Amino acid sequence: MSRVAIIGAGSVGATLAYNLSIKGIVSELALIDVNRDKAEAEVLDITHGMPLGQPVAVMATDYSGCAGADVAVVTAGAKQKPGETRVELLGRNAGLIRDITRSIFASGFKGILLMISNPVDVLTYVAFKTAREISGFTTSRVIGSGTVLDSARLREYLSKRCRVNAMNIHGYVLGEHGDTSFPAWSLTTIGGVKLVDYCPSCGKSCDTENLYTGAQEYVRSAAYKIIQAKGATYYAIGQAASVIIQAILRNERRILPISTVRTDFKGIKTTAFSFPTIVGAGGAEQVLSFPLSKEDDEKLLASARFVASVIEDAGL
Repeated sequence: MSRVAIIGAGSVGATLAYNLSIKGIVSELALIDVNRDKAEAEVLDITHGMPLGQPVAVMATDYSGCAGADVAVVTAGAKQKPGETRVELLGRNAGLIRDITRSIFASGFKGILLMISNPVDVLTYVAFKTAREISGFTTSRVIGSGTVLDSARLREYLSKRCRVNAMNIHGYVLGEHGDTSFPAWSLTTIGGVKLVDYCPSCGKSCDTENLYTGAQEYVRSAAYKIIQAKGATYYAIGQAASVIIQAILRNERRILPISTVRTDFKGIKTTAFSFPTIVGAGGAEQVLSFPLSKEDDEKLLASARFVASVIEDAGL
């Protein structure tokens, strides 16, 4: 018997609930929103399809629905406006996340807390700090969706450019989920072969530097383009979040670039960013320590410093 509580019945929360319901990886879904009518309508829409798919108990509830949940997912928050960076959302969302986190733990919640609300790295830190003050939670049990989606976008871009199935491409976007993120080319492989070695042998005669630049631009600008055109992103992040949740519920020990809070990272007192991490029943069970190229290492440090500066400047 597994339960997931989703806080926020907006586009992302409702899409995630639907995604989890059709995958059949959870027994119970609790959907929580300040607009109870909206939450109940989303529940009805999902449950009307149950006879055609997986049997899942879906309910609209208050924060009591977090009690006994294996995972609580926070999707609530102000939407990112066209042209607005994720960091600019911070002032509007930090206080809200503190209140939500307190309400989750007031229910007696003891599971894994997954943050999706943006800016996700800083808000993962806000949620962790609040959870630690209330219940002594460790960094492994408060995680962010991080660059799981960014990394999927990278693989999708390379799949089209290299004309190779994305399942045979492994690579990660690291650092902040935002404008300082970067594809870690020193970790990117196609069919087990490092990209730097694969490109000369594929026969397409690509301009490798152009490939690198195009991929980074594609990953960084994708969300902005979607938001400009339709107001929000929710399908792909719903899929990314469901992958993280499945790894926790099924103890898959899957390697995913989730965001975790880091202390004393290369002289940085406190920060949060994404790096390949073993995700299982305990949440972030092990943040790996892959060797990076000098260039990738410098980019990671710069990204980590940026998040740390936002945390410090905001007095969090």
